[in-house]
Amino acid sequence: MPLNTTPNIADPDGFYEALIDLHRDRSEDQSRQINAKLILLLANHVGDMDVLREALAIAGRDAGNGDGGPV
Repeated sequence: MPLNTTPNIADPDGFYEALIDLHRDRSEDQSRQINAKLILLLANHVGDMDVLREALAIAGRDAGNGDGGPV
């Protein structure tokens, strides 16, 4: 199963708002810990190592070019 990079969140604005709310009033270190936990939880949910490797490759390739990648 290939990585789905097509917009797939039913309520992207609602998700973004919930994510911002989660980080509100947190320190930078707490936000980093939240992001790390979220990544690991979602990676565990995906479970497919080929899909996870593809996601890692895309994230690494697009890091630092300023466009944020395909998501």
